[in-house]
Amino acid sequence: MKRKSKFIIALVILVLFILVIGVTISNSKTSKTNHRTIQVVAGENFWGSLVSQIGGAKVSVISIVSDPNADPHEYESNVANAREFSNANYVILNGAGYDSWGNKLLSSTPNSNRTVLDVAKLLNKKNGDNPHFWYNPDYVNSVINQMELNLANIDPNDASYFQKNLETLQKSLSIYQNRIKNIKQTYGGTNVAATEDIFSYLAQAAGLNLVSPTSFIEAVAEGNDPPTSSVVQFQKQLENSQVKLLVYNEQTVTPLTNNMKKLATKQNIPIIGVTETIQPSNTSFQDWMNNQVIKLQNGLNYMESGQ
Repeated sequence: MKRKSKFIIALVILVLFILVIGVTISNSKTSKTNHRTIQVVAGENFWGSLVSQIGGAKVSVISIVSDPNADPHEYESNVANAREFSNANYVILNGAGYDSWGNKLLSSTPNSNRTVLDVAKLLNKKNGDNPHFWYNPDYVNSVINQMELNLANIDPNDASYFQKNLETLQKSLSIYQNRIKNIKQTYGGTNVAATEDIFSYLAQAAGLNLVSPTSFIEAVAEGNDPPTSSVVQFQKQLENSQVKLLVYNEQTVTPLTNNMKKLATKQNIPIIGVTETIQPSNTSFQDWMNNQVIKLQNGLNYMESGQ
């Protein structure tokens, strides 16, 4: 009887030991699942900055286009990019033809577990539409809301974490967005010029009247020669001081755009430079955008002061 009792006790201890080990392994697996890092690839660093702030410690973000000296329209992907797309849990592309190389990489690196956000599709835009969506504050707000939803779907256990980070980001973005509203209240209706359509969305949000020939700014943005008639019209606008400010893209410089800057300088028209990607690259989206809006505001203040 004693031997039998000892055997039963030993058996019970063994069973309990196995159960404890099983629970430990199960909890370990659950812990790893709950704390996995979401691999995110953003086509451009402006979208990368925003998603990294929402994802926080739960994401690892790679932004493909971030070179301050390059024209993002002319970017060509490489083998490293293909590998990054293949391993990504979440890919964010601007769309509307801005980063068509990204669509090719998606097709060549199939992944059934990958979530894709095409910003243009989210905003009901298509190829041929102005692709500089990040300069429209309303579009930015729509995109970050979608980013938060996507991250929560990928990692439901951290949904509240993403929501909290989104709320923090929204407060931070409101600084530059309120500045745009102030510009609209003070300078709404002012005639301004731009060398390409990167400024169109911001001009509209700020209530400024962008009078540069549409055919000119669209051609320059696409890397084409604008019609001669549009060049002549633009030159007359500057020579006759029909505009109060000129905005140009620092990452798309051509002899023609430089000529327009020279004409503006002769007429003492303030010249404001903006960029397509975040500069410097380690700056947050909102700080970068706020600095550009401040430059715009200062240029308009200069114009009003008559200096």
